[in-house]
Amino acid sequence: MKTLFFSVSAAALSLAVLSSSAALAQDRVPVQAPPTPAIAAAQDVPYPGVLKLSVDTTDLDRKIFQVRETIPVAKAGPMTILYPEWVPGGHSPRNDLDKLAGLVITANGQTLPWTRDPVAVHAFHFEVPAGATQVELSYQFLTAVKPDVGRIEVTPDMLNLQWLQLGFYPAGYYLRGVQIEPSVKLPEGWGFGTALEKASTAGQVTTFKTTTFETMVDSPIFAGRYYKQVELDPGGPAPVRLNLVADRPEDLEIKPEQLQIHKNLVQQAYKLYGSHHYDHYDFLVALSDTLGGIGLEHHRSSENRVPPKYFTDWDKGFAGRDLLAHEYTHSWNGKFRRAADLYTPTLNEPMRDSLMWVYEGQTQYWGYVLSARSGLMTKQQTLDSIAATAALYDTRAGRRWRNVLDTTNDPIIANRKPASWLSWQRSEDYYSEGQLIWLDADTLIREKTGGKKSLDDFAKAFFGVENGSYVPLTYDFDTVVKTLNGVVENDWASFLKTRVEGLSEHAPLDGLTRGGYKLVYTDTPTEYFKGLETKSKSLVFNYSLGFTVGTGGALSVVNWDTPAFKAGLTAGGTLVAVNGTAYSDDLLKEAVKATAKAGAAPIELLVKDGDRYRTVKIDYTGGARYPRLERIEGTPARLDDILAARK
Repeated sequence: MKTLFFSVSAAALSLAVLSSSAALAQDRVPVQAPPTPAIAAAQDVPYPGVLKLSVDTTDLDRKIFQVRETIPVAKAGPMTILYPEWVPGGHSPRNDLDKLAGLVITANGQTLPWTRDPVAVHAFHFEVPAGATQVELSYQFLTAVKPDVGRIEVTPDMLNLQWLQLGFYPAGYYLRGVQIEPSVKLPEGWGFGTALEKASTAGQVTTFKTTTFETMVDSPIFAGRYYKQVELDPGGPAPVRLNLVADRPEDLEIKPEQLQIHKNLVQQAYKLYGSHHYDHYDFLVALSDTLGGIGLEHHRSSENRVPPKYFTDWDKGFAGRDLLAHEYTHSWNGKFRRAADLYTPTLNEPMRDSLMWVYEGQTQYWGYVLSARSGLMTKQQTLDSIAATAALYDTRAGRRWRNVLDTTNDPIIANRKPASWLSWQRSEDYYSEGQLIWLDADTLIREKTGGKKSLDDFAKAFFGVENGSYVPLTYDFDTVVKTLNGVVENDWASFLKTRVEGLSEHAPLDGLTRGGYKLVYTDTPTEYFKGLETKSKSLVFNYSLGFTVGTGGALSVVNWDTPAFKAGLTAGGTLVAVNGTAYSDDLLKEAVKATAKAGAAPIELLVKDGDRYRTVKIDYTGGARYPRLERIEGTPARLDDILAARK
């Protein structure tokens, strides 16, 4: 018994010690490593010396850019260089750091070890040795070789060079204080367009005039085997050029009337804004289905990809033809007038997107207006495009929980990643819902002033200042309100906040009503709507069954709270049969149309989802529904006036 007693006591003692140790362990807290030292804050002072950046783009087979950069240095010791993180026009930290490879830094023939910052991963640290007057960098930029890696920037016949992806700059300086001399080696015989000014050409190498790092990264290049440059405003206040590259030489042929339309765009913009904010402007336009899609604004140029037959199939390709007008408008709205919380003096400081409904929303509005006024789109095509926009956003279920203002965060939150339930999640809705808000404002101004004033007057007052300057002029919400009140007195702050910050069941469509039109649905799509379907290679049943079908019956979109949603359909499935018959586009169209008949049975779909099949019945009786605008008789046709060319 004694032995047992001592054994039990020993066990109890051990347990008590363990319990005490466990209690002490729970009282201990984790020890965090010291914070990583911050990168030197940028200062508005000149960087000593001129950087040189040379890019060899001739490796078309492997789509690799070879890059060399020289950075002057004033003293030995630690140095940090930055690869741009934030993309102007992309409104997000999405620059392609992952495609930078092979970085070697040398000075005086000596390789310098470098370390990437563990927090600010776009920053690279190294030691400059004594006696060095410059450091040399060599590296590759590995452009995407297939679409799932990224946007295609190099094809056998053209390339898109974005300096933003290719150069480093020293930490501690505003971009406008860093001088740089860029140069590029292009494939033999290729032509190119850029806003950069040429200094010299030697063989395949073009060297550009020394400029600021800020201007360089805002001045990309389109180059191609088949290239043409056309003047759009000879003798105007500043040269405006159309720089075209194409997959095939025959696609570069422009009819005189098509050229005149693009010339009209420049003149209509001048009449609208009453100013220009560049010393020259270059439209960079790729007529291609092989180069990756792009529409990206710059102060003195824009990157635009359009269909290969942009000119040769002019009468068929009007859907989306507002692109050039949209990007051109950004020279005024977004580049010259820029939200104060968006502007940053470097590309490694966070941008804030709270006024995107002005930057992109009003640009979306003027893009369509200028397309109509110039002839890029006819009045009817523009009306039909507005109808498509109004219907899409009027049926956005997500507007019940998420306002437009919150969607201005989407470039940072989602960066246009695919969404499972886009109509509920919402995306960058500040673009097109912003367009509807500014139509609302325009028609209200016209109504209040009896047609004597309009949003055109706002444009002149807001964008028309400091003619010829391309130094950004920042603004905030109060600036917008003050300028609107300068056109006509109204409670514009409440007007804008209600539409931008409020929640509502429906889109702001008062602009249509005041404009003399109403949104209706018919069983026949407009030509513009058909064009959208052709361009996207899909059939849109958003306003009937509530889904969109891609090639081969693939369900690409299912909208929230629609008949399809309630029946359990999701994007990603494939339609195999419609009412017991093998799927075809025409069969589905006929089945939807037949639902309008009295006593129509539910549509029965056989759906393949992965390796499983299921039958889904959609209880819907509304027939085919496609949006269009209908004139409201006896009301002023203000929308017609908005779209009419200015004399």
